[in-house]
Amino acid sequence: MAINILFTCAGRRNYLINYFKEAINGEGLILAADMSVSAPAMVDADIAILVPNIYDDTYIEALKNIIIEHQITAVISLNDLELPILSKHKAELEATGTKVIVSNENVIDIAFDKVETFNFLKSIGLKTPKTYTTLKDALHAIKNGTLYYPLVVKPRWGSASIGIDFPESEEELALAFKLQHIKLKKSILNTASSHDLDHAILIQEKLDGREFGMDIVNDFESQYYGTFVREKLNMRSGETDKAISVIDRKFDKIGQIISEKLKHIGSLDCDVFIAENQLYVLELNPRFGGGYPFSHEAGINTAAIYIEWLKGHKNVAQFNNYSAGRMFSKCDRMLEIKTSN
Repeated sequence: MAINILFTCAGRRNYLINYFKEAINGEGLILAADMSVSAPAMVDADIAILVPNIYDDTYIEALKNIIIEHQITAVISLNDLELPILSKHKAELEATGTKVIVSNENVIDIAFDKVETFNFLKSIGLKTPKTYTTLKDALHAIKNGTLYYPLVVKPRWGSASIGIDFPESEEELALAFKLQHIKLKKSILNTASSHDLDHAILIQEKLDGREFGMDIVNDFESQYYGTFVREKLNMRSGETDKAISVIDRKFDKIGQIISEKLKHIGSLDCDVFIAENQLYVLELNPRFGGGYPFSHEAGINTAAIYIEWLKGHKNVAQFNNYSAGRMFSKCDRMLEIKTSN
């Protein structure tokens, strides 16, 4: 039986398309769906399909039609903003016979809303940066000596596609907070934030330390499989650009705690800082993150593991050869986008 996998909001994640094509080894097809025909990932997929905007009323119906027509085995989303939508409609989509590899609505709510992320992490005993949703509360904390410049100002919901600011004074903080609100209303994050725009921008403590990315992998029954860590050596446009693989028990312990308390499905991308010898967890993204290639190249083939799990196979040890000290760096490549002209 063929394993056909549909990647939604495929965007620029060509590496995932190709990792899964390699892992499926001709036993099925890799399909990419996106609202833009020029999305780079569409080029590398076996089949590329244009779909409506994720907020369009016809989007879920369009996905169902694709799933049925192409006998899709599994659906994997690559976009934060789509996760709440797929999670909400998971049962409806799975009624077609596919498997939607997305966590339940509670998990998505915790990860999608960074205030909920903060509350969740505190509730399970993990350290996380101090977080505020109003300028008044942040200034009060600064006056009391519990918060210090520089700070981080970023969106509360969804990805940081409108950018992140690092104010170093009260004047900069007030300006950054106001500007983020203005940019938010003009961005795609406006829909995700519309129910509470007054509290849609966060002010956070800025940690000074070493930054790490973790892939916390659960199986499709939310059981813990493993944690795969890389130290971020360089960032570019909000994504890891250069990193080195790490194996350290303290990260494994944190990863297992998050896995068992959150009960997510599949791979969860997680940002962690070590500051003053303390480990702080920043964000939880229940999907493949931009740092996954560093884990993959260091020896954990999550793409192949997913396919084995879809086949009903439990023994995936041959795909886990993760080793420490392997450094990788991303680079750009050119793709020709075929047009109808």
